[in-house]
Amino acid sequence: MASTKYIFVTGGVTSSLGKGIIAASIGRLLKSRGYSVTIQKFDPYINVDPGTLNPYEHGECYVTNDGAETDLDLGHYERFLDTPTSQANNVTTGRIYHTVINQEREGKFLGKTVQVVPHITNEIKHNFQLVGNDYDVVITEIGGCVGDIEALPFIEALRQFRWDQPKENVMVVHLTLVPYLKAAGELKTKPTQHSVKMLSEAGVAPDILVCRSEEELPQGIRRKIGSFCNVDEKNVISSWDAETIYDVPLLMKDQELDERILERLDLVTKEDSNLDPWKNFVYKFKNPTQEVTIALIGKYVELQDSYKSITEAFIHAGAHNQCQVKVKWVQSDNLTEESVAKELEGAHAVLVAPGFGQRGVEGKLETIKYVRENNIPFFGICLGMQCAVIEFARNVLSLTDAASAEMEDGTTNPVIDIMEEQKDITQKGGTMRLGAYPCDLKEGSLIAKAYGTAQIEERHRHRYEFNNKYLAQMEEAGMIASGINPETGLVEVVEIPTHKFFVGTQYHPEYKSTVINPHPLFVAFVQAAIENKNN
Repeated sequence: MASTKYIFVTGGVTSSLGKGIIAASIGRLLKSRGYSVTIQKFDPYINVDPGTLNPYEHGECYVTNDGAETDLDLGHYERFLDTPTSQANNVTTGRIYHTVINQEREGKFLGKTVQVVPHITNEIKHNFQLVGNDYDVVITEIGGCVGDIEALPFIEALRQFRWDQPKENVMVVHLTLVPYLKAAGELKTKPTQHSVKMLSEAGVAPDILVCRSEEELPQGIRRKIGSFCNVDEKNVISSWDAETIYDVPLLMKDQELDERILERLDLVTKEDSNLDPWKNFVYKFKNPTQEVTIALIGKYVELQDSYKSITEAFIHAGAHNQCQVKVKWVQSDNLTEESVAKELEGAHAVLVAPGFGQRGVEGKLETIKYVRENNIPFFGICLGMQCAVIEFARNVLSLTDAASAEMEDGTTNPVIDIMEEQKDITQKGGTMRLGAYPCDLKEGSLIAKAYGTAQIEERHRHRYEFNNKYLAQMEEAGMIASGINPETGLVEVVEIPTHKFFVGTQYHPEYKSTVINPHPLFVAFVQAAIENKNN
């Protein structure tokens, strides 16, 4: 291929229309044609990355193999494309300005006045191309809405970038809203018209419009939108409310969105589209032969996007088992010794979610005690694993004051303690143990059987770890370390072999589950829930 092609996805009218899903769907369609594709997101907020954001602000913080803390949309990109992303795939206004200001302090601009144009826009354009050499097509989602004051430098950089490149190398897909007004009984195209007008006034004319609506748009509405927005009618794509996000690539394929893109970018058809594995997944997901309920215990359950990768991993593992996984959301703050049985009623397995801080921890400990004593399948992730260790130390080893040093700095039994390399760190952003690390699995363990291998590599996001001073006591009492980092000796996995399924991982397996490759640990956990229900 002569050069990398660039597709930009912008949005108008309102946020949460699904730019990330449209970008991921385009990527899936092009990958099914034989092209190598990656997707990146440019977010207009001032934070350098989402790592210090409360989940209530922006949902889950997703972590890549190279340790980048990113927007949750990168999870969608990986789940749809089955291709890892990196630090270069998520860029914020804060990161752009941070880089430019550091360059100014170093004297790079030779005393020139540093301005939004050209210095900030040049840095944005530079980041547009950072991943380009490795892929045939780079899809770039611009966060926020056209017209947002924060997004203006990104739109201006896009205008310049489009002008700098050959016409056939850059295109813009604009996602907008066509609302249905019940009182008038009509679909209204005016919001879309104004959105396109605002984008065009910034010097960026869209090549394709993807119009979000509750129902499929009639051809007459598409024709009207195309006429008023200077877009060919065949390039006005209807994206109506789907049963699941995994339907969207198929809906886009039915409207030949991939054909329109190949035509606009002057790309030859490498291969016939092969979406059979995707269709097979969607079929299994929509046609389960059984159903289980898994309780998810967390302190952010009011905002389910806080656990997006976990719930998507349940979908992948459920489809693999042709089983519908119903998630029972349980607020950990509300759990007590008296209420836990009632709150978990009807659950065939329990997952204790990751998190930070003291709030909700006691409820998680009560949950783990209950499932351990009642032989209910249990899976703990990060803080969930640490809580399993604390609960075992308190109630089996009789170390009644056992705790994490994160929650109780003065505890005499810190079974979870701060990592040595974290002790002198004062800056919070991007300083945790982040990214993929190796782990050796104990032969014959439940975790090794789930993976089917003895060595794995998984992603992390934590400052505290299992305190190895207590390892011998734990193992003697029945909780074993079945996964160890070969370089540091860090305990990555604990399990109780005598239990139906009792596994805690310091790492986050949910980040690596995709449609095509569901995570084996989630697959095994769903199987355990099925067996528990059937027995």
